[in-house]
Amino acid sequence: QLQLVESGGGLVQAGGSLRLSCVASGIMFSTYIMGWYRQGPGNGRETVAAITSGGSTNYSDSVKGRFTISRDNAKSTVYLQMNSLKPEDTAVYYCAADTASNNVRIGKPGSWGQGTQVTVSS
Repeated sequence: QLQLVESGGGLVQAGGSLRLSCVASGIMFSTYIMGWYRQGPGNGRETVAAITSGGSTNYSDSVKGRFTISRDNAKSTVYLQMNSLKPEDTAVYYCAADTASNNVRIGKPGSWGQGTQVTVSS
């Protein structure tokens, strides 16, 4: 059974950095498209970044140039390096996985982690 466990969230000042990790189990990780999503207070869920099994990436305009998604297939782990954090980045960040890229692209991947809170103070 697929399980996704995020870690690395916390409280950081504006301009700071955090690295989120998501460890997957129960799947052939290398074949999955992985995504990071977030939901801020009072906001809908937003796609942050995604990475294909081949390592191709895409980002939302709001994080492009500040965030970097990467994966280590040997460790079944996907990362989100977040730099130059802003208060508007405050949200619960979720890791998600699917074998169909379209599901990840439209924000409806089949499997989700429990989320990790990121709070950016001004």
